Amino acid sequence: MILTVTLNTALDVTYRVPALVPHAGHRVTDHAERPGGKGVNVARVLAALGHDTVVTGFAGGPTGDRLRALLAPVPRLTDALVTVGATTRRTLAVVDAAAGDTTQFNEAGTAVTPEEWAAFRARYAELLPGAAAVALCGSLPPGIHVGAYAELIRTARSAGVPVLLDTGGEPLRRGIAARPDLVKPNADELAGLTGSRDPRRATQDARRRGAHAVVGSLGPDGLLAATPDGLWKATPPAPVHGNPTGAGDSAVAALLAGLVTGAPWPDRLARAAALSAATVAAPVAGEYDPTVYADLLPRIRVTEETA
Repeated sequence: MILTVTLNTALDVTYRVPALVPHAGHRVTDHAERPGGKGVNVARVLAALGHDTVVTGFAGGPTGDRLRALLAPVPRLTDALVTVGATTRRTLAVVDAAAGDTTQFNEAGTAVTPEEWAAFRARYAELLPGAAAVALCGSLPPGIHVGAYAELIRTARSAGVPVLLDTGGEPLRRGIAARPDLVKPNADELAGLTGSRDPRRATQDARRRGAHAVVGSLGPDGLLAATPDGLWKATPPAPVHGNPTGAGDSAVAALLAGLVTGAPWPDRLARAAALSAATVAAPVAGEYDPTVYADLLPRIRVTEETA
């Protein structure tokens, strides 16, 4: 199985409106609720791709109960979340149908106690021996120290389990120094880590900081990967319009699947780029449009770049 860790889970709420106009009232034409947080989205996509997945992290209060109820019927997905006293946060995505854009509102999350963190670390240690790989995803809730991901990476490495890290800021800086197998930052996170806005320079610099491989997400321009086998770029044939929420999480799911199966890097990147774009075409995070994915996959252009 593949284990995903989401320390800052969320209930994702999506509203669709005909047009988003500041200072105006809006009639919502469509409404959806999904279990969310980056690692939860990754797990749902992996399960849809046919991989057995286990979700761990924190959930609490009525919102956490709703999140777990929505997870329960998902095939091939097991809930191993740790119950906490605080209420799980919500995120709100407002999709502007006229513009094809999405406006996102993310609550920060509520504090985790030292006892709850200790309970999670015990659960994590129990789950690792059965994992083919682990993904550590998203922001840290209040109460969790910034070196938490570095600690979890070292635990996974001691257990011989490959680990992917997808976060930003100081947790990324500290986590990458613990030598994860793969890091998947976006362009802003790369710039924050390395100080460079040049994707090629930033991706290679990030790898020199400790990660075995780094895959930088460039939004509609695709993915750039600095790997032991060279520098690769995956480019979609054209931008896909829709809701970009969760697109990076779908790329992580494809990269994890490739890590577990040992697929060559061009294949991993093509699948990650196609799945990411197919998620933009889906109405809510944690899902992808299978028809768009099948159409795009053979048309993703993967090239080996000069380092």
